[in-house]
Amino acid sequence: MFRSVPPFQYMEHPSVFQGDDAMNSQTIRSDLPQRPQRADARRNYEKLLLAAREAFAEDGTDATLDDISRRAGVGIATLYRHFPTRQHLLEAVYVDEVEAMSRRAADLAGLSPWDALVQWLREFVRYAATKRALAQEMLTSIDRDAEVFRVSRAAIMTAGGTLLGRAQAAGVAREDVEFGDVSRLIYGIAGSGAEPDQVERLLDIALDGLRHRAPGA
Repeated sequence: MFRSVPPFQYMEHPSVFQGDDAMNSQTIRSDLPQRPQRADARRNYEKLLLAAREAFAEDGTDATLDDISRRAGVGIATLYRHFPTRQHLLEAVYVDEVEAMSRRAADLAGLSPWDALVQWLREFVRYAATKRALAQEMLTSIDRDAEVFRVSRAAIMTAGGTLLGRAQAAGVAREDVEFGDVSRLIYGIAGSGAEPDQVERLLDIALDGLRHRAPGA
């Protein structure tokens, strides 16, 4: 679990609803170090990302680059070759998780519209909770309208909006709700400081309110 940090305040950027920002995962990485093409270098890159995710999940912003390189089983010089600064590593981990959430939305296409939306939102609330400390540290170097946040928001909005739209088209989710409404609920639940079982309970309540019911039901 992350150490106590101020909750990350979700702020919509006006462009997240516009088609030009519905970018794919490759676009998100435009200004970040690219995954290496050589197999051994790529393995080290992936090991560093995994180690960084684990370290940030356990220690929050107290995680050090030395600890991350040790976890990955590589030297600190290898870490710096892939990520010249701590900010580069933070952004790479942040974007990697956004890409995973975007891919996950597509992976759930085989489920019914409601089940796909519910499963993704359960994973989204965990994602939102674990990203608070990362975002908080990133905000010491960049602002909320930085491209990495703007495009990441757009990717999440596109993924979640697609699942919500599918559920609405199937008549199982309320039609008077936009994904921006749902995301505010999710970030509020994730930033509540509640224990995991309480987070699940709060999410169940939110999902109950999201579900479409026939008049008089």
